[in-house]
Amino acid sequence: MKTLLIEKTRQTPYVDFNPENGLFKIGGRSIPENTFAFYESIIAWLDEYVKQPADTTRFEVHLEYFNTSSSKFILELFRKLRQIDQLPEKKLEVVWYYDKDDEEMMETGEDYRDLTEIPFDIREV
Repeated sequence: MKTLLIEKTRQTPYVDFNPENGLFKIGGRSIPENTFAFYESIIAWLDEYVKQPADTTRFEVHLEYFNTSSSKFILELFRKLRQIDQLPEKKLEVVWYYDKDDEEMMETGEDYRDLTEIPFDIREV
């Protein structure tokens, strides 16, 4: 399986999902004109990855801002990743980064944690 790499734009986040080392990163702004078109390939990639994940998958999120339509797809990413957490002998780590003065983004990470029941490490940067 190949690494999924999407460059950051003014409206879309960078995505760097490396299946070999299990390190996944997403960050930036997520306000695409067509949210479905942007996230559908990422979700399809995760569908394949969860069939044979690395022993440990670390998902690092550092989003500065995302719109309401993106939030639905971000939740779907977590739901896909949750499948890994339920596999025996596989480990999922989620690190949710938020900027020091962005309490709303910290609370959003807490909300995702509560909705998905995945343990999140929520860190101020």
